[in-house]
Amino acid sequence: MMENTEVVNAVDRNSVEKVEPDKELTKSENLTECLIEAIVNGDHPPGSKISEPELARQFGVSRGPLREAMMRVESLGLVERVPHVGARVVTMSLSQLIDIYSVREALEGMAARLACINMAESEVASLQHLLDTHSDHIDQVEGASYFHQHGDFDFHYRIIKGSGNQKLIGLLCDELYHLLRMYRYQSPRSHSRPSNALHEHHQILSAIRERDGELAELLMRRHISRSRKLLEQQLSESFD
Repeated sequence: MMENTEVVNAVDRNSVEKVEPDKELTKSENLTECLIEAIVNGDHPPGSKISEPELARQFGVSRGPLREAMMRVESLGLVERVPHVGARVVTMSLSQLIDIYSVREALEGMAARLACINMAESEVASLQHLLDTHSDHIDQVEGASYFHQHGDFDFHYRIIKGSGNQKLIGLLCDELYHLLRMYRYQSPRSHSRPSNALHEHHQILSAIRERDGELAELLMRRHISRSRKLLEQQLSESFD
């Protein structure tokens, strides 16, 4: 009887060991999302130090899931490790942002061209509905938070996903996406152009609907180039 009991207990322990990592993984994934949003919206401002013990107390989690979440956030470029300081939120210069926009111009142009080939008609119709929603939103808030849309509510994100190219999706939706969201969320409204941007989005969608890959790529590149030029203008003004 003792042997049977020990076998049952051993099985129970094995079951727990198999279940717990999944729970820990889910917990760290949820923490990752919370940390991303806190950094993007400025709860943790650029340059601010991040205390892991404090975060563990705040979220009521052990250090294990928190370390996993911090590693993910660090891999997205939102957090950096500084010798003798520890983890802190990145501070991006305008010149670094201009570099990112230059990369976006090329890669998102390619994504728009591929979307003409790979997006289903239902996805194109869904994009039209999204832009209709954006138009209503801009009218309601006078453009104040148009660029705060993200994920499936972000026009650019949807086109990148619609490209069907996993390497592009990884580069643009993982490595660069949240850095750009942070800039959009925290940048001055004076340098935004929501109505013009929406109009350009409609033009890009029209090209995708017509399956004109060359035009879609040209319009997307031109669209992002205009945003980059606004950044360059902002950079030059800071030195005046």
